[in-house]
Amino acid sequence: MQWLKSLIFVIYIYLFMAVWGVVCFPLLLHPKGARWVCGVYAAHVLWLARVFLGIKTEIRGPIPTGEVVIAAKHQSFLDIMMIYDAVPAAKFIMKRELIFTPFIGQYAWRLGCVPVNRGKRGQAIAQMLEDVKKGAAQPGQLVIYSQGTRVAPGDYKPYKVGTAAIYKETGWPCVPAATNVGLLWPRKGILRKPGLAVVEFLDPIPPGVEKADFMQQLETRVEAKSNALMKELGFDAESKLAGGAERSL
Repeated sequence: MQWLKSLIFVIYIYLFMAVWGVVCFPLLLHPKGARWVCGVYAAHVLWLARVFLGIKTEIRGPIPTGEVVIAAKHQSFLDIMMIYDAVPAAKFIMKRELIFTPFIGQYAWRLGCVPVNRGKRGQAIAQMLEDVKKGAAQPGQLVIYSQGTRVAPGDYKPYKVGTAAIYKETGWPCVPAATNVGLLWPRKGILRKPGLAVVEFLDPIPPGVEKADFMQQLETRVEAKSNALMKELGFDAESKLAGGAERSL
């Protein structure tokens, strides 16, 4: 039954995305309109996940405000919705190809998301900062997924130094963010499981920390807290990682 409900849910949220995006398309004329449209969508997805699938969501830690970099653990679409719903003005670092995706691309562009080409990240960030300074773009919370992709619970992917470059280029504090959402809403497959999904914002890393120290702090803190959050749901990520390492020897 839960698998069938999950299938209905998955079909519905993407169908609703398309219909809602078309109906509200005129609101793209203003960034505030686009933010409202996306905010309604995120809140609706989180509400439906709770009442239909039993996935409760919780934000822990101080909500980042002002101009900050949020360096987040990424496990599934759910953590995107939770972060967007929680912070005042989220905008995401995204692959440039996504800007041409129907609905998602147009709304992301109006939100001030930063599309980047490989090797031209610095140019994109510099343009964003200049646009904010001139008033052509709204300030906000710049979200980057430091591992560059969704990572399943218990798997490991290295943290990319692009986060350190963006942190340095912006000169903003960096707020690490941990999560356990992948245990309930996986990056692949249909089944969504009931339980408490958490995104936790950790203490910020102040501007000016050297790259090596910054990357070590970021990875250590995010991984440790994410593992602790997953353990609350009965999943021991450290044991799974250790078992995988042993099998690879």
